[in-house]
Parts: sequence; C-alpha cells; structure tokens
Amino acid sequence: MTLDETIFLTGFPGFIAGRLVERLARDGARFLLLVQPAFAARARTEIAQLSEKTGATGERFRVLEGDITRADLGLSAADLAAARGEATVLFHLAAVYDLAVAREVGVRVNVEGTRNVNRFALTLPKLKRYHYVSTCYVAGRRTGLILESELRHDAGFRNFYEETKYLAELEVEALKKELPVTVHRPSVVCGDSRTGETAKYDGVYYLINYLRMWPGALSLANIGNADVRLNVVPVDFVVEAMAALSADDASAGETVQLADPEPLTTEELFDIISRNLAGRESLVTLPAPVVRTTLNLPLNEKVTGLPRVGVPYFFLRQTYDTARATALLAPRGLRCPRFPDYVPALIDFVERHPKL
Repeated sequence: MTLDETIFLTGFPGFIAGRLVERLARDGARFLLLVQPAFAARARTEIAQLSEKTGATGERFRVLEGDITRADLGLSAADLAAARGEATVLFHLAAVYDLAVAREVGVRVNVEGTRNVNRFALTLPKLKRYHYVSTCYVAGRRTGLILESELRHDAGFRNFYEETKYLAELEVEALKKELPVTVHRPSVVCGDSRTGETAKYDGVYYLINYLRMWPGALSLANIGNADVRLNVVPVDFVVEAMAALSADDASAGETVQLADPEPLTTEELFDIISRNLAGRESLVTLPAPVVRTTLNLPLNEKVTGLPRVGVPYFFLRQTYDTARATALLAPRGLRCPRFPDYVPALIDFVERHPKL
C-alpha cells in the first residue's frame, strides 16, 4: 500500500512514535516531525537509521524544532507556514507518560499542550485525519467494563497522569464536531512481541524483574490475584493498529481501545512468568490485602522494585471493551497477540538488557 500523505507528528523520537514513523515510512509517507530542541540531534540520528532500515530517502523526514506547550507549537514562522501548507495527517503522541507526574507539569504538557495541538489542527486546510493517542486509564477509578464510547465520569483518579490525560481527551473529543478525529486508547504497552524490545521497564516488567531476583524462591508465593486483570498489549500491535486505522476512513470520529480483549488475571500473569523463569508455577497465592499492604510499605519498594505509584494497577478492577477496535481491525487480519505466546521474548530481552 502506498501512503501518499504528509504526516505532522508530535512525540518523536519517543519509543512508540519512532516505531510508528518507521512503519508508516515503509508505506511511503512523508513526515514533519515536531521535536523539542533538546532532542533534535537524537531525532536526526534516528532519522538516518530509519532511512537506512526502510529505504526511505532522508528528504521524506523533516525535523521541525518546537514545543507543544508554546503558542503555535513553538515553530518558526517558516516552519509553521510549511506545516500548514503541507500536512494532510496529524498524529499527536507527545505527552508526559509518568504515573508520578506533578499536576502542574501534567496540565502544562498533557492538557495545555493538547489544546495547542488542537488549535494547530484547526489551521490545517489540507487535513484529512487527526489521530490522538490517549490511554485506557482515562477511566480513572471507575470499575467494571469500560466502553470505548464512554469518557466523562466523576469517579476520580489515582494520579495526575490519569487526570491530565482525561482532561486532554475531553478537549479532543469536543473537536470531533469539527474535524475527522480518531482517539486511540492503548492499555499497558510492553515490548515487541517478536523481539521483546522496549524502552523502559514498567507495568508487567515489575513482575518480571521481581521474579528474576530469585526465581526459585519468589515463584513459590503468587502475589497476583484471581479477581483483577492487568491489560497488556505489545508495542508492535499498537503500532500496526494505529497504522491500519490511519488508512481507514471508517475510523474517523471513533474512539478505539487498543487493548487485549482477553486479558489475564495478575495471578495468571505471575504464573506464566514464573513458568518461563523458574520452570514451574507458584504453590500458593497470597491474600490480596496482605500483598497490597506489603507492597505499599516504603522499604518494600526498594526490595521488590515495584514503585508504590504503580501498586494500584495490580488491584485495578477494570476491563476494557474492544468491540469497535476489533470490528475495524479484524478485517485487516490484526488481533492482539496472547501474552503467553510472547512473554518469552520479553524475558529474553530483559535478560540481555538488564539495565536500560
């Protein structure tokens, strides 16, 4: 498929953004990449690597130095005019992805930054599609099944990351009345299902690294539970899904949850990781209240490597509806891989790269 589009993208050279640019470059897209000045040199290095990997000429990638927190995205007059004259597709991935983010920082980057990108989007005369990357965790403290069609709630949030991404998505949702917007909500993104490659160790990696410390002993007692599911998706699925939806007019105006339609419980995740690291499953599952109390002790954070800010996600009684995402992606042969099938690749990557 040839993608004859000029894509304006924020968030490069981030892990997901970089892989998405590589994927779309293989289809022939051209890119205007908004990059903070501090990351400009790194961005140009990665572009050279992408050009070599994909065969795309360097002329198809242009770095525009700027900042989503500034008016007109901090672009020079010349770059702003070029973007407005050329961009046909907009991908907004730039955000603070940090559960411990201070509210002031989260509001400035996630909320005000998104407002600035929205204002920019409205000035693009050739714009065909606007893709905004949100998160399933805009659901905050809600429990039960979270529908793709649901957003507004008053259940509260566990942290300012959730709250500011929620407020940002509200801004984008309102823009659907004026522009062809698609909102992408990934769940917990892990490494590549084939190579295991990732950029950071969080989410399910807390369990992996916990068990790696002493597989034979720590695998005996399961610290997961049978009532809570941790929804994990590999980065390659997320990227392939976004690439597919970018070329599908039927996804305009939609919100899709890029999540595993059959997520495992944290007890099952523990046992699958244990089976791969220790050769067997746990012998007993510890009571959830005991595990939660223990994990929230300050000393335990240093012992287990699981930061207290991440503890609530192992006790989060939420599941994510993926009906619309499945309806759009299934005809293209895209489905989320099953965790047991790719966990060996994740573990192998961690073993080879214990420190990132």
